Amino acid sequence: MNKRTLLSALALGLTAGVALVGCSASAAAKAADAKTVTVGVFNGWPEGEAASYLWQQILEKKGYKVDLEYADAGPVFAGLAKGDFDVAFDGWLPTTHASYFKQYGSRLVDLGAWNDDAKLTLAVNADAPIDSIDQLASHAKDFGNRIVGIEPGAGLTEAMQDKVIPDYKLGTMQFVTSSTPAMLAELKKGLDAHKNIVVTLWRPHWAYNAYHLKDLKDPKGALGAAESIHTVTRTGFAHDKSKVDGWFKGFTMDSKHLFSLEDALFRTNHAQSEYPAIVKKWMDQNKSYVDSLTS
Repeated sequence: MNKRTLLSALALGLTAGVALVGCSASAAAKAADAKTVTVGVFNGWPEGEAASYLWQQILEKKGYKVDLEYADAGPVFAGLAKGDFDVAFDGWLPTTHASYFKQYGSRLVDLGAWNDDAKLTLAVNADAPIDSIDQLASHAKDFGNRIVGIEPGAGLTEAMQDKVIPDYKLGTMQFVTSSTPAMLAELKKGLDAHKNIVVTLWRPHWAYNAYHLKDLKDPKGALGAAESIHTVTRTGFAHDKSKVDGWFKGFTMDSKHLFSLEDALFRTNHAQSEYPAIVKKWMDQNKSYVDSLTS
């Protein structure tokens, strides 16, 4: 073999080796992607957080890598539509998040409801002087002329601005929006000071177990009827991760289990880094239910 032939053979060998390495790397990347699930978690929505951390632990036991990424509801739905997220566990239908399903249409896949006890509320301290939203305007001063809300982009905030405030003529009251943690902090502060306070809230929520609250009646139905909480995926998820998609389709969680998990996670001010250990302990205490989710 002359020098030119030898160099050609070496070059061909090197090219083949690079190709094999490239193929191996590509295959490894695809395998890793197939075992990764990215969950969009709504900021400040504890029922979705609870479900997300529960499924993170379940899937990691099955060999998956699960990334939880927090954002407000709007960006999560937009991310699902673009394929940036695989799944979100907090789609409220038929009312609260209907606008997102209308906006993104076929780019979202509704896997069905996992809890049917969801309801938007206006909540007050249990000894407040009113029992209905239609009494709030005439008692605005009793509540400091303030309604404490949550995130500006939340469906609950949209319902307040588009329906509740105009329907009940509450425009003279200040509607404060910031975040769910800020709302809960104001709620606790008001209750501790024995002051009347009105906040936007929803069921299921651990605050109903932690504090003495009552929901104001909604005779105009401005907040909508009871809703269901749905699992929502991106298009193509069922094809890419059919086994996980099947588990998600069968996922249900009654309010008893949900309340107990939320209480464990959120009633005490735990750091987010503590959530996995808390969920693992809860799973051990509710083994029969947890095992049923992937059986």
